[in-house]
Amino acid sequence: MIIEFDSDVFRWAAREDSSWFFTAVPPELGAEIREIPRPYRGFGSVRVRARVGGSEWTTSIFPLAETDSYVLPLKKAVRDAEQLVDGGPVTVRLEVLDG
Repeated sequence: MIIEFDSDVFRWAAREDSSWFFTAVPPELGAEIREIPRPYRGFGSVRVRARVGGSEWTTSIFPLAETDSYVLPLKKAVRDAEQLVDGGPVTVRLEVLDG
């Protein structure tokens, strides 16, 4: 399954000194991902291949209870390469590898 979406970058709010940044999968797409039969992984994570601009990497998305969807971690190398900033827009392509 491949999905594409536009979202915003946000900093993990649980800690003020956090350097963890994410973007959220829209809830309707998260619902589609949840319906894919797959083995359970730690924290309910789902393995994906992510693409933002010219950057592509393999990672996992994680459930986000507040929206009943998932979040994609955006590592510093990707944020720097693609000039992503807290609160700024991001266009994401995800290929779900589990399932």
